[in-house]
Parts: sequence; structure tokens; C-alpha cells
Amino acid sequence: MRATPLQGTAHAGTSKIRTGTRRWRAATCAMAILAAVAIPLAAQEEGVAAPPQNHWPAATEVGDGAGPVEQALLEAAPTRESWLHYGGNYASWRHSPITELTPESVSNLRLAWIAQTGVAGQLESSPVVYDGVLYLTSSMNRLLAYDAGDGSLLWRYDHENPSDLRICCGPVNRGVGISGDLVVMGTLDARLLAFNRKTGELAWDIEVIPYAKGFSITSAPLIAEGVVVIGIGGGEYGVRGFFDGYDLETGELLWRHHTVPDTGEAGVETWAGESYKTGGAATWATGSYDPATKTLFWTTGNPSPDWSGDTRAGDNLYSDSVLAVDIETGERKWYFQFTPHDVWDYDGNSEVWLVDVQVNEQTIPALVQANRNGYFYVLDRRDGSFLHASQYVHQLNWATLDENGRPVVNPAMKPTEEPTQRVCPGLAGGNNAAYAGAYSPETGLAYVPTIESCMMFRKGVVVFVEGIPFFGGEPIPTDTAEGKSYGHLSAIDVSTGETKWTYRDPVPMLAGVLSTAGGLVVTGNASGHLLGFDAETGEEVWRYQTGSGIRSHPIAYEYEGRTYLAVGSGGGGIVQTTVGTAPSLPEGSVLLVFELAQ
Repeated sequence: MRATPLQGTAHAGTSKIRTGTRRWRAATCAMAILAAVAIPLAAQEEGVAAPPQNHWPAATEVGDGAGPVEQALLEAAPTRESWLHYGGNYASWRHSPITELTPESVSNLRLAWIAQTGVAGQLESSPVVYDGVLYLTSSMNRLLAYDAGDGSLLWRYDHENPSDLRICCGPVNRGVGISGDLVVMGTLDARLLAFNRKTGELAWDIEVIPYAKGFSITSAPLIAEGVVVIGIGGGEYGVRGFFDGYDLETGELLWRHHTVPDTGEAGVETWAGESYKTGGAATWATGSYDPATKTLFWTTGNPSPDWSGDTRAGDNLYSDSVLAVDIETGERKWYFQFTPHDVWDYDGNSEVWLVDVQVNEQTIPALVQANRNGYFYVLDRRDGSFLHASQYVHQLNWATLDENGRPVVNPAMKPTEEPTQRVCPGLAGGNNAAYAGAYSPETGLAYVPTIESCMMFRKGVVVFVEGIPFFGGEPIPTDTAEGKSYGHLSAIDVSTGETKWTYRDPVPMLAGVLSTAGGLVVTGNASGHLLGFDAETGEEVWRYQTGSGIRSHPIAYEYEGRTYLAVGSGGGGIVQTTVGTAPSLPEGSVLLVFELAQ
């Protein structure tokens, strides 16, 4: 695909340097600098300040001429040539059909191109690829469209976020959704924006909810049946959680599903007094979708305040749960609550895999999740009934589970004003959807990146002020302070919950995972290494130093007969600092795209 210059620039930047073009580029850069200086000076002469440029659409349509992304293509994803969903497919497997990426071939990967986002802050994004274009988001809502073959920048948008954002754990964005001829991004100031995928022109821009109340959006939208589904952050601000469905073409709100009940609604009795009004249960992770039943599966986070449950006695529905809802109406079909009355910040927002499992010699359509609370759950996704669960973290002492999957809490592990008990897992898990695992249908294994960093929890004063953090206490990262934290990638049989193999890393694992039909598993660590493993045995077969911690989600695609692996490098963030990280490693924000040598 030939790169198209961006509007308002002399040339779209590319990471490849070709002989004979340097003199031309130097002249072009000089003209661009002169133009950049002259425009503000002219504006100053007239007494008018020139507005900063934050949007560079393409001058002409980009891509290879493919048609719109229809529902049938979304259901067939991923293909060899495309990666259309945050989770790879509607079932969130993060599994590529590319067979050429194998434990034997991974050593033949060569760096093809890189893309600097130019934005400070951890890079957690999962790119989307379609029609020869790769779409990437960075922290602070920078959206970039690249030529998937050579990395030429095709168009760019920098969202103008306000200076007083209400965010919890870093200014991250995990990616876009794509459908029709639109790509859709949520923003830190709780807006939802749709762009023409071919030009980058803004199609619509709506406010989901006023951000100053404590809301934000960090997750990638899920788009199905012409409905854009997006969740919100804000559990640390005492918001009332919800997730929405919007019309893809117009941005019109179709439905809103609140995750904390209101007066007179089922479940409100699980909140003491009026504590439901500040109940939290944020929805900051991207869900999964079953096209056969038109059922959307969305997860919810902690009740508010985080570390004191004194004012909110009860189970606190529907926090720390998975909800099954109708994609067309937003009406709930069923729910399952993982951690009733959570006082440890065990968000239920880990990714959910839709798989078929074998139980008592029967094939059951299941929903599987490695929950932040340390348990690996298998549910019947038809009605939410509990099938079984197993411990997947190495250290777990806060509760056991009864025959229905309900926790039997150890009272000694609850937060106190003067804590002495080390609680496992810590507030970050385990696993959570900031770094999504993968599932391989070839092996029947889920590959789960995991943190082992136990903590103490101090209960504090509970005072709610709208738009101000509503913690009710604090974590004490004892393992981090004592150098005991570590991480692992574990391969777990989804039918039995048995761990088949484990790779242990010196620091907690906070990167997403990719599996391939060629039997390769790719992830990264906080020390900056990309890592490749044999999907069956767990043997490490590849290691590549990137210079900054890995927090992003690898993807694979094929373009013009060549196989590519794309993964972001850029560590940092409060969670990484709290649970333990590699010392002295610089932060960064760069996409590395590798090509498999032929």
C-alpha cells in the first residue's frame, strides 16, 4: 500500500530510510518548520493566537480498497490478514490462525519497523489491523493509523483531554473497535469518538457522562450487531457503574445497564442504607459476545469504598460479577458474583473466554475466567451456573470456595486499622484485564499472566466527596518492600482447571498474551523482554530485549504474503510500581513490528 501524506503536513513520517531521499526530506522538513513558525507569527500579527493542531486526517483515502467491516467478518475474526477485536475474536481468545509462527520459526523474526507514539505513560494497547492499516492508541488518547507493511504514518488524532482528569491507574487506552467504515475510541474524559477508518475524519463525538463526577474510559469498545458497547472507570471515585450500547452510525445511546441497583430494583437490598448511591462496580474491561444467542458478557469491578465495607454491609450486587445481557436491549439474563462484599479491591474485570469444556463426559458451552481473587472459574454460559473453580495463583489465603463457588472468607484477612496479616493475592491479583491472557483451541489451555505480590490492607476513614477518590483505606505492599514479589505465566486446562506448566519470572507479569495456531505463545515481562514459549510444553524459545517494560497486548497478522508480529513496549504506572518492577528500567512507548524471515 502506498503511503498517503497527512493533511496539514508535507510528508507522512516513516521508520524506513531509503538512499537518495535524505536531501529531499531535509528540504521538506525545512519547509515544514518554516510553515510551522510562519503561521503562528501571522496569527500574532493579527492579535489572534493560533489554535494548536491535534488532528491530521489523510489527504486521500488509505487502505487497499476492502469493503466495510460487516458483522459476518467480525464473527469470523481473526483471519490471517486482520485482527478486528481487542480480544482477537468475540470469545476473547487472543488466538491467531497463523500457522507459520511456531516455536521453531520464532527465532527467524526480524524487526521490520517501529512506531514511536511520542506519549509518556504505559502502553497497554492492542492494535487493530484491517485492509492493510494498523490502528494503535497510546496513553492520553493519541490514535495513530499506520501502513501495516512499512509503518508509514497515514493519519493521526490527539484528543485534547482536560487537565483535571479523574483516573485511577494511569492515562491508558487499550485500543479501538472497528465496524463498517468506522473506528471507535473511548477517552479519559468519558467521551466516545468515531472516525472514518480510511481518512481519520471525525464522524461523531458524544459525551458518555460528565468526567468530573469521577468517570473515565480506558478500555476498547466491543462492536456487535451495529451496537458499540463501552464500559467506564470510576470505582475508586464512588460512581454508580454502568456500561452502554450506542448506535454505530449515529452515536445515539440505545441502552444503559447500571451495575449497581437503584431504589426498588432487585439487588438494592444487598447494600446497607443508601450506600448503593456510591457503590462503584465500574466496567473498565472489554467484554465478550456470543453471536449465536446474541448475549453480551460484561464484567464489573470493586464496590466503593475499596477497603472499608463498614458502611455497605451486604453482598453489594452487582459488583465483582459477570453479567450476561441482551445485545439489543441491554436487559440482564443472568449474573454470577465472584467476590461478594469485596474489601480487597478484587475487581471482577478479568477477561472472560467463551469456550466449550468437558464436564462429566458432556460438552458444555462455558465462560471461563482467571479472576483477580486468585481462583480460575468455569461457568455454564447458558445460565451462569457454577461448574467448578481452582486456585491458579501460588499464594492464596483470603478465602476458600463452597460447592456453589461462593467464598468462605477468613475473617483474619479483612482490612483493619492496624493490619498485621499478609493477604494473598494482593490488590492487583492474580490476573486482571489490564493484561489479558490467551486461549488456544489446539491445546485447550488458557495462558494466564499472573502477579504474585501479597499485601496488607489498612481500613481508613470513609468520606465521600463527588469527584474525589473514595478509598476508605489503603494497601500496604509488603512483598514489594521486602523484594518477595514475582510473576508467572501459567497454562491452565479450561476443562479441569489443572495447571499444565508454569514459567516463573523474577518480577510480576503485566503484559497481554498471544497464542498461535503454530503452537507459539508470546508475552512480555516488566524487565523489557518479549518472550516466546512452546504452547504445549512451556519451553522458552525466544527472548528479545525492548528497553522498557511490556504492558501491551501482542497481535499477529499477514500482509502481502508476509507474516508480522506486533507488540508495544512501554512500562510504568501505579500498579507496576505497587506490585514490584524491574529497577532503573526507563519508561517508553513504542510499537515494534517484527517480520518472519522467508
